[in-house]
Amino acid sequence: MTDSTRETAPVVVTSPVNLSTDGGGASTLPPSGLARRRRRSGGGSGLAARLEIAGLAAPAVVIFLTFVILPVFMAAYYGFYKWKGYGKPTDFAGFHNYVVIFQDPLFHGALIHNLEIVVLSLVFQGPIAIIFALLLNRKMRGQSIIRVLIFVPYVISEAVAGIGWSLLLAGNGAFDALMRDLHLNFLARDWLANPRLALWTLMIILTWKYIGYATILFLAGLQGIPEELNEAAAIDGASYWQVQRRITLPLLGPTIRIWAFLSIIGALQLFDIVYIIWGQYVASTAGVSTMATYMNQNGRISGNFGFGSAVAVVMFLISLVIALTYQRFVLRRDTEGALTGGGRTR
Repeated sequence: MTDSTRETAPVVVTSPVNLSTDGGGASTLPPSGLARRRRRSGGGSGLAARLEIAGLAAPAVVIFLTFVILPVFMAAYYGFYKWKGYGKPTDFAGFHNYVVIFQDPLFHGALIHNLEIVVLSLVFQGPIAIIFALLLNRKMRGQSIIRVLIFVPYVISEAVAGIGWSLLLAGNGAFDALMRDLHLNFLARDWLANPRLALWTLMIILTWKYIGYATILFLAGLQGIPEELNEAAAIDGASYWQVQRRITLPLLGPTIRIWAFLSIIGALQLFDIVYIIWGQYVASTAGVSTMATYMNQNGRISGNFGFGSAVAVVMFLISLVIALTYQRFVLRRDTEGALTGGGRTR
């Protein structure tokens, strides 16, 4: 054996794949080998944990697949047929229903109305709810009562709220009568049937209905902001509004983004309030029709459930694309910040 061979021999013995033990009996397995040994030794308990998780999650998964995923595929299937809603569909129409949808000016108008409601909801409801939340987050007399009064409209069912507003704002309703009694005749308008006013009337009703939910959500977000930050900023000479603009609103950002996501999806699927107040036909003429009311009128009421299913698929795809885009570009920082262990490090 040459001298060079003697010099390299210890390197071979102490290589990372050495399976011997040290003097104290401790294993000198490499980290990967130790991890594999731990997995093999704890395989029974790991399998039991997986089975327990699967058993607990199975009912929810079955319900989700049955009442959410399966109807989506069924709607996609029926959307390729001219189907009256009973019996097995046999009149195959291919993509004819989808062609009609995208060529129909009424659907274009309904889609534009949905997008307008999305924008107006974010513009009006968000700032008002933030102001309410900031005010209610301060100590004041009657704070609990004010919170309840703001949240009450949200817990009222859409049917009750819709009927109440339709009676209040009708042509000879209570609001117009009150305006005439107060000699404010210029405010006595046709708030529901006038296309120039109907959309703004709808936004007032939606803001009244859902402002409580946004306020409570923002209040919950404000509770998680440490008070020490506001006190430190106040000691440094920052005014109240400077503290809110520089500290509170940035820290409230994740809550605002989550609320905006829920508001966007809700506005895209809006149906009940519009249908109850304006009815199945007046909604289109008043300029407040939505994709959901279009689906109901041209699907269920017209007896063409295949066409209605195609509209439902289009609504689903539009909502899905907007949701994925929002999550990709807006919610990404929040979801990545919430990850532990498997998240990327920067």
